[in-house]
Amino acid sequence: MEQHSIFTKIINREIPASIVFETDDIIVINDISPKAPVHILIIPKKQIATINDIADEDIPLMGKIIAAAKQVAIQLGIADDGYRLVMNCNDFGGQTVWHLHCHMLGGKKLGWTPD
Repeated sequence: MEQHSIFTKIINREIPASIVFETDDIIVINDISPKAPVHILIIPKKQIATINDIADEDIPLMGKIIAAAKQVAIQLGIADDGYRLVMNCNDFGGQTVWHLHCHMLGGKKLGWTPD
């Protein structure tokens, strides 16, 4: 049986989180260790381990992640100034939670690295 990620536990309300936005397919939460004034995580409710595990049937869900990013950027007032979206994949890519998610960073001018 597949082990539930910390994000699945948040989605199931087993662990508290600061929820910014939610749809039937996506949950958006504040990152607990922010690297910018705005640092949120856009998480599909379907647990997909890595970018490499995206199936053809998941492609519409990936579009919903981007659509949620746009909506949340407007909601948080960072859309006009700009923001960064980052998805890490596997160990060398910096992935630490095996549930695909997208980081949104903004609220300041970002250099090549977020810090």
